[in-house]
Amino acid sequence: VGAGMLYLSVLVAFAACNAPPVPLDDIFIEKTFVPEQCVRAVKDGDYVRYHYNGMFPDGKKFDSSYDRSSTYNVFVGKKQLIAGMDKALVGMCVNQRSLVKIPPHLAYGKKGYGEIIPADSILHFDVLLLDVWNPEDGVQINTYHTPSNCSRKVEVSDYIRYHYNGTLLDGTLFDSSHTRMRTYDTYVGIGWLIAGMDQGLLGMCVGERRIITMPPSLGYGENGDGSDIPGQASLVFDVVLLDLHNTKDGITVTNQIIPESCTRKSVAGDFVRYHYNGSLLDGTFFDSSYSRNRTYDTYVGRGYVIAGMDEGLIGVCVGERRTVTIPPHLGYGEEGTGIPGSAVLVFDVHIIDFHNPSDTTEVIVTHKTEECVKQTKKGDFVKYHYNASLMDGSSIDSTYNYGKTYNIVLGANQVVPGMEEGLMDMCVGEKRHLVIPPHLGYGERGVTNEVPGSAVLVFDIELVDMEEGLPEGYMFIWNDDVATDLFTEMDKDKNEEVEPSEFTDYIMQQVNEGKGRLAPGFDPYRIIDNMFSNQDRDGDGKITEAEFRLKADEVSHDEL
Repeated sequence: VGAGMLYLSVLVAFAACNAPPVPLDDIFIEKTFVPEQCVRAVKDGDYVRYHYNGMFPDGKKFDSSYDRSSTYNVFVGKKQLIAGMDKALVGMCVNQRSLVKIPPHLAYGKKGYGEIIPADSILHFDVLLLDVWNPEDGVQINTYHTPSNCSRKVEVSDYIRYHYNGTLLDGTLFDSSHTRMRTYDTYVGIGWLIAGMDQGLLGMCVGERRIITMPPSLGYGENGDGSDIPGQASLVFDVVLLDLHNTKDGITVTNQIIPESCTRKSVAGDFVRYHYNGSLLDGTFFDSSYSRNRTYDTYVGRGYVIAGMDEGLIGVCVGERRTVTIPPHLGYGEEGTGIPGSAVLVFDVHIIDFHNPSDTTEVIVTHKTEECVKQTKKGDFVKYHYNASLMDGSSIDSTYNYGKTYNIVLGANQVVPGMEEGLMDMCVGEKRHLVIPPHLGYGERGVTNEVPGSAVLVFDIELVDMEEGLPEGYMFIWNDDVATDLFTEMDKDKNEEVEPSEFTDYIMQQVNEGKGRLAPGFDPYRIIDNMFSNQDRDGDGKITEAEFRLKADEVSHDEL
């Protein structure tokens, strides 16, 4: 019995394998690949682009879109397809792949299709959906990154710079600004772009990222671009906005930090020293004076810098910080200079100092003495303390650090001209605040490692002591009456010639006895040597009575 049952089972199985296929009452769909995300599913009335292989149940191919290197493009649900395909496409997602089996009554029925498809044929289609859109579609925007600060959004007629990746709806890349390593730069809303991009870019902030999806009616239409974009293709652009401006824009000044004390603001013609960080509108750094460890020094309002900076540096205070945003037509224009063309520039500026070539030394008396017997004048030997700094408060030097005064002869070019001016007509004990422009200070070169070039100097000075100088042109003066026979007194060895040693000894004797006075502040022996040389008219190293003359007998010699 068992053997008989086994034989019967084998016969049944054999009959099942060789039986004709069971007729299909409806389409059968086997999903062979389903994407993780369904970008969009097909609905009746949608327009689709898909690839397919058409086969009979035995695997024999009767048609293929791949062979024509072109997708099949058609409206769904409008009887432009066989009924089974019309039905099978509804609900498919972009990038989904399905094996569709269609019975004859939903395919070509009893008539078949010429010599290609026999009557009553079951058809198999291996379908890959690439694109779907609807005539009612507009631009779709998906913003996936919004910057925390958005002070301005793209408007019609703005000029923008942006990066993008352009793909078809199935993810196929057809273009990218990133691969060219340069932004796409264009006006928006005036027809320079395809209509969908013109719409999709409006309202964006700098730094924003969005995906802009558009139907072919707002892209490249029925014909595509003739190269990488097929006709009737939906387009997807992944965009990041880097820059925007309008040709009507002027500069903008923001983030101002103004010092409490601002006694003067810059005007056209001033010379300004400032630090800056330069960046693009998206924050990309391109230059900094800090990295060079020196200020940028220039005249303002005279065309020495780009027009936007020329304007942005007018009306600033020393110590002020401000952000100056400059549109490209006031910056480096369409070509750029080491930066992208048509780029908006952002400068974070710190004003270190400024002056005008017409400036003089500013003298402010901060402390006056109750009694002032004498005021300083040219030729006086003065002793004073000082604290020196730059306009931004950076310390340069101080005599207090050395525990001794600074000593000079006024009018002898021993200090910068501005200091000479600031020390004039001063009383012992008096204190002053001096502001010295660079042309009266250390000029364009400055002092290496101490004073920057073209720097305004600030000195707080106190006059500690002074010794009255001699009248202008004199190196030595008599306190008493001059001897009637001065030459004979000098000629100690009575050889009718005065040697250098005799001359020096005699003058020093007069000084020590209080009968005469040398110009203060100088090496006395150098003064005496100079006096001797002026008297030694023939340069033979000795003075004769014929050569010897007093100052009163001279026209213009610094001597006796």
